[in-house]
Amino acid sequence: MKKKTLSKFLRLAEKGFIILGLSFFSGVFGVHALGAVLPNFVVTLVRFSVWGISTILVCLFWKSTIITAGRDKLLCLLTVLALLSFVWSEYPDFTSFNARDILMMTSFGLYFATRFSLKEQVQLVACTLFIGSFLSTIVAVGLPSVGIHQADGIESHPGAWKGVYGHKNGLGSMMVLSSLTFLALPKENSTLYKWAGLSFSLVLMLVSTSRTSLVLSLLLILLMVFYRNFRWKGKISVIFIDIGILILGCVALLIFTYWVELLTGLGRDPTLTGRTPLWGAALARLMERPLLGYGYAAFWAPKSKYAIEAGHAIGSGWVPPHAHNGLIDLLLDVGFIGLSLFLMSYFTTFAQALKRAYATRNPEDLWPLAYLTFLAMNNVTESYLMRLANLYWVLFITIVFTINQKSKFKKLTL
Repeated sequence: MKKKTLSKFLRLAEKGFIILGLSFFSGVFGVHALGAVLPNFVVTLVRFSVWGISTILVCLFWKSTIITAGRDKLLCLLTVLALLSFVWSEYPDFTSFNARDILMMTSFGLYFATRFSLKEQVQLVACTLFIGSFLSTIVAVGLPSVGIHQADGIESHPGAWKGVYGHKNGLGSMMVLSSLTFLALPKENSTLYKWAGLSFSLVLMLVSTSRTSLVLSLLLILLMVFYRNFRWKGKISVIFIDIGILILGCVALLIFTYWVELLTGLGRDPTLTGRTPLWGAALARLMERPLLGYGYAAFWAPKSKYAIEAGHAIGSGWVPPHAHNGLIDLLLDVGFIGLSLFLMSYFTTFAQALKRAYATRNPEDLWPLAYLTFLAMNNVTESYLMRLANLYWVLFITIVFTINQKSKFKKLTL
């Protein structure tokens, strides 16, 4: 009996650690979120606890970890390539220092995929984001200087909620994820909990005033309804249909998010709030180092001549911290070799996610497909792949290593 009680306690502790880690990677403890009111040592303690504990646990379960990592060798190669990129980086010290984020995300994602089933993963992500929603409301109401944008700075959004995520777009993006996880909750979860979480997510999206998040959420919910109701089992043609839907979704996101800029840009070059000249400057420089790029995080390093040049292309004098496009940033970090590894890993996992989604009627089996679609669409105008320690890359790692395994699901046929 004592052994069984201890086992339950340890499992509960594992789940608590996962929720803490997911909260950290989502940005809850960032300098513009709870990090602004918590002592520095607390934030540092959380960071190194997440990194240290996940690394120790991965080592403790090393046999299972090796099996899990072996499910996608391409992603492992991409991770190694990014870690070794200090060799050709113009800022090797900066690249090496920031590479710790890759190690942290990889160890945590591996542990999450190794120790928890897909059903448990969906439940834990939903629980984490529900807690984030609750905390965001408390902070916005009780500490508006932290939880609500004020009328200051170059890029101010007075009145827009940012909650515990540091920026209105951060809150909006997390609530998009939250809405997807609550839609994908397993059947045994309470219906009240499911719809309360979904409603809470949509309300916080509205008060964040994040236009991209609202459009993205609408498109993804429609796609999930489509996936749930049109399951053409066993047909490989589904892959091409869904890849087409993915591409159309990315284009639709651009059109619906920036329809004002596109309409007012008739007769001149609409720049999507400065993104197109930024992308042009970054890609022009990429052609000088197309294969391996500039090294992880090096292109946008502090006082980098490339970042300053990209700022001049916008014409504002502001030095951008990233390209506002995940694939372009990945190219700048690890070149076309790294991008090819990512795309092969992504589409292999996408095909596996399709097979899983169309072979069962369990809501949680829609989660990988919904998330991969979200990841592609979210990185059209933002940079959320390997950049910094972020929840998006952690979830990508987790889903890749969870879904790319031998399973009971039948193969797609012609």
